[in-house]
Amino acid sequence: MKILVSALEASSNLHLGELKKHLDPSVEFTGIFDAKHGMPIFDNNSLAVMGFVDAIKKVPFFLGLQKKLLEAAKDVDKVLLMDSSGFNLPLAKKLKKRYPELEIIYYIMPQAWAWRRYRMKAIEKYCDRLCSILPFECGYYSDKCSYVGHPILDEITEFKSDYESSGTVVFMPGSRRREIENLMPVFKQVRQQLPEKRAVLVVPEFLQGSDIYGDTSGFEICSDAHGVLREAEHAFICSGTATFEAAIIGTPFTLAYIINKLDYKIARTLAHIEYAGLANILLNRFDGTILHSEFFQEEVTAKNLLADYRQTRKQKFAAQSEKLRNYLGHGSSETVARLVTQ
Repeated sequence: MKILVSALEASSNLHLGELKKHLDPSVEFTGIFDAKHGMPIFDNNSLAVMGFVDAIKKVPFFLGLQKKLLEAAKDVDKVLLMDSSGFNLPLAKKLKKRYPELEIIYYIMPQAWAWRRYRMKAIEKYCDRLCSILPFECGYYSDKCSYVGHPILDEITEFKSDYESSGTVVFMPGSRRREIENLMPVFKQVRQQLPEKRAVLVVPEFLQGSDIYGDTSGFEICSDAHGVLREAEHAFICSGTATFEAAIIGTPFTLAYIINKLDYKIARTLAHIEYAGLANILLNRFDGTILHSEFFQEEVTAKNLLADYRQTRKQKFAAQSEKLRNYLGHGSSETVARLVTQ
């Protein structure tokens, strides 16, 4: 079996790696993904787009990628789309028009219930099977949609158990240049106010040696995010997948995010949600509670982040984290592997 995969995000490629463990070795991938999963048409590690404004500048490039995938689709058995709705939904439309009998599966679905709900019609129309990783999500779709579990519970199987002060504080400024450049000055100020702590800066492997972090002399550099989060007494994290990983592991953290002012204004206008962190969204829908604090734009100051760190109630966080894991129930990779190969 040959599957056309479109997985542009680093997080999607983590999920793809777990999925691959449950597939027969004869299953072949082509498309956009991390080269460690096979022979891609384009290696996703070369992609680093952040926000609406930056994406507009690269439209011709992405149209070229879609053209290559459309051509490659003539030789595949199925299509697997993962996240990145701005790219994958237009691709799904083009694929369905050219190859109407080709099954298109969407795994790690776009959170259309939160942003631009009109996209749900396109998801229903152009995709044949919807694999939801959020327990409430299928309520927005037809019976094409099924809850398959959450892949983070495949990837994270060890959780934090010691909530005594470990002396380790973790800083995770994201994986995109703009995120890192925006947050590092504030994170450095926070680090200076915690001289007695072991400060660990999480740098993805593909960014090791990059100069975008500036002077990192006050930090220990690490790429094992899950391992260091289990050790940490607290983490300061850029909004995104890493916040959800910390929530599942059980590490108290503070969400911080600074983006282009226009992007922020657009996001606030389009959002149908009260919170940005997925853990907060899930728990708020489940029982009206939240897990962690969120700071944006001008709120992201060393003073605010330090105050949140000092006010965090660790045992309450631990109980909420366990409740979140129970709500999600189980991992998704084995279920999706069966669906993909049916």
